[in-house]
Amino acid sequence: QVQLGESGGGLVQAGGSLRLSCAFSGRTFSMLSMGWFRQAPGKEREFVAAISWSGSSTNYADSVKGRFTISRDDAKNTAYLQMNSLKPEDTAVYYCVADATRHFGGSKWLEYDYWGQGTQVTVSS
Repeated sequence: QVQLGESGGGLVQAGGSLRLSCAFSGRTFSMLSMGWFRQAPGKEREFVAAISWSGSSTNYADSVKGRFTISRDDAKNTAYLQMNSLKPEDTAVYYCVADATRHFGGSKWLEYDYWGQGTQVTVSS
């Protein structure tokens, strides 16, 4: 049974940092491309970042480029999202996703095969 579990969310002041973790189980993690999405209250869900099977390729939304870093540790079956210089507009529920069919996942939610339950990130001004 495949499971994704996000952790690391919380309340932080603007300019601060958080690191989200996504623990995966149920399939060979190294054969998955991973990604993060977010959804703010009253807004559509949006792509944040993606990382390839090998970890050699990454992609970011323009709104987080230069501030967020996606990474993976295959030995721990875990993906990460390091978020620096956080802004109030980064406030959202953050979701981890996994793709079992493509080397490098895209920016569309439904293209992924597995989805986590989400973790809340709140950035105060």
